[in-house]
Amino acid sequence: MKTALFLPLILLFSVSALAQQRPPAISSPDVHTDNRVTFRYFSRQAQKVTLNGEFLSSPLPLTKDTSGIWSITVGPITPDIYPYSFQVDGVDVADPNNTYIFANERFKRSIVDIPGNTPLVHSLQNVPHGKIHYQYYKSATLGTTRTLLVYTPPGFNPNGKTKYPVLYLIHGGSDTEETWTKVGRANFIADNLIAEKKAVPMIIVMPYGNIRPSPMPDFTKDMTQDIIPFIEANYPVFKDSNHRAVAGFSVGGGQTLNIAFTNTDKFGYICSYAPYTATEEFTKNFTDWKPNADLINKQVKLFTISVGTEDFLYESVKQNIAMFKEKKIKVEPLIVPGGHTWMNCKLFLAKSLQQVFK
Repeated sequence: MKTALFLPLILLFSVSALAQQRPPAISSPDVHTDNRVTFRYFSRQAQKVTLNGEFLSSPLPLTKDTSGIWSITVGPITPDIYPYSFQVDGVDVADPNNTYIFANERFKRSIVDIPGNTPLVHSLQNVPHGKIHYQYYKSATLGTTRTLLVYTPPGFNPNGKTKYPVLYLIHGGSDTEETWTKVGRANFIADNLIAEKKAVPMIIVMPYGNIRPSPMPDFTKDMTQDIIPFIEANYPVFKDSNHRAVAGFSVGGGQTLNIAFTNTDKFGYICSYAPYTATEEFTKNFTDWKPNADLINKQVKLFTISVGTEDFLYESVKQNIAMFKEKKIKVEPLIVPGGHTWMNCKLFLAKSLQQVFK
């Protein structure tokens, strides 16, 4: 009898103990109508939790309640898409309650989207939408099968008679082929600008640009001898330089310069965003470079270099711009506020999409 009496009590205490161990259901981030944002993190054991984000000038501490929920409300924040993370007792972690993760191989940060009252150029709007295709191609250059993403515009028919121009769009150093869509929203930017007739319908190819272990020595050949032939064999596209553009950010911006200026007969449009150029390939290509400026200026319809004034590459990018000008290459600089961020990347891409193939 005593055993039978104590059994319900044991079960009750067991359930209570499990309930205490189970983390509570929390929501994070919560974006409020006034553009303030509340972030939450659960830990009973943590001694200190701080918030890091590209909307902050410095990390901010979260406050812990009696249940172990740490929280902070910040803002209002200027509408945009921002990476953020928590630092828990000195360790950087993504927000475990947010499935929107920054696509990157080195760090794992979360993303918060602050839409604002007026739709931004990268927002999901009520317009016709293109599609993202995940593709594999054989890279003879690198001796392996590699991945790339292909954006096809609204109304695309693979068997139709319409041919399209192509933009080859390269990510940053530790990013992936998905970063331009998951963080840069390249597909939504293209959808919106095409709907407004500010950009022409085009195909956008987003390859995986990281080559291990050295910093991208063979990607130029991979692009020109493997990726472009794959696209031209499998999609209805124009095959001349007037309908081919290349653009990229950071390391991808440096790759853009290497690819384009060793193949000016292949690309009519060159758009480099905050290029990182401290690589062996760039040094090899541009040290004692003696270009035929007249020929290049005839072949290339548009050459832009973009950077933010707070970007850690700002000074080196200014030197690159000066170098191209000294070589009599026509270049259009775009200098804006801000740092080495994907907020600026979206701005640069939106500008480029309105310029290419015109």
